[in-house]
Amino acid sequence: MSGNNYSVFNAMVDIIASPARALDEIRDHTAWLWWPLILVMLVTSAAFAYYYSWVDFDWLVEETIRGLPAESRAEAAPGVRSFMSPTSSIAITVASIVFMTLVINAIVAVYLHLAAKMATSGEVRYGQWFSLSVWSGFPGILTAIAMFVVIFLADSNQLGQAELSPLSFNQLFLHAEPGDAWFNWGNSVHLVTFWSIALMALGIARWTAASFIKGLVIAALPWVLIFGIWAALI
Repeated sequence: MSGNNYSVFNAMVDIIASPARALDEIRDHTAWLWWPLILVMLVTSAAFAYYYSWVDFDWLVEETIRGLPAESRAEAAPGVRSFMSPTSSIAITVASIVFMTLVINAIVAVYLHLAAKMATSGEVRYGQWFSLSVWSGFPGILTAIAMFVVIFLADSNQLGQAELSPLSFNQLFLHAEPGDAWFNWGNSVHLVTFWSIALMALGIARWTAASFIKGLVIAALPWVLIFGIWAALI
């Protein structure tokens, strides 16, 4: 399916099932980016809103306090107990999801725009790179869907936020506990991240005529630096 018969809904299916076809169409349809962008934000926000309304919130508050540094735990506990509520947690989380999604995609687009100018010969506009960043992140919707599955299969409503990410490195390999040095690092790295990097690399390659390897280096470099330096500091 191509040409006038190809729609944004075809692209949302193909970015998962046939990414090369989707990326070829997406390049010339920048306005389509709002569909995956809004859908990912909505589903992710809905997952967290459902979690905060479902979880044993008193238990969650105490778990949050337990994860604070030991030296400041006693002093911070009253403030945490008075501030945390299902409503405030939902509002802050949803606002953070919207803000951070837009900011991260904007920063990634700037990086791709500059990196492609230096390393490739393709003529791609900033808006197109923003679109590629959004579409490359679309598989992240599966992370949100996985959150619903974890909640539905849970034995009780005493479930920590880290356990909502079954595809994180921490849940799959590290099994670090709150307070451990590798806990936040492991929960920030997901298998879906590698999928997104591969999609971005494929998009760079197809849009600039660069090799896939060069596209992979460009796409993966920021993540390697961020998580590599973080790991080294740990």
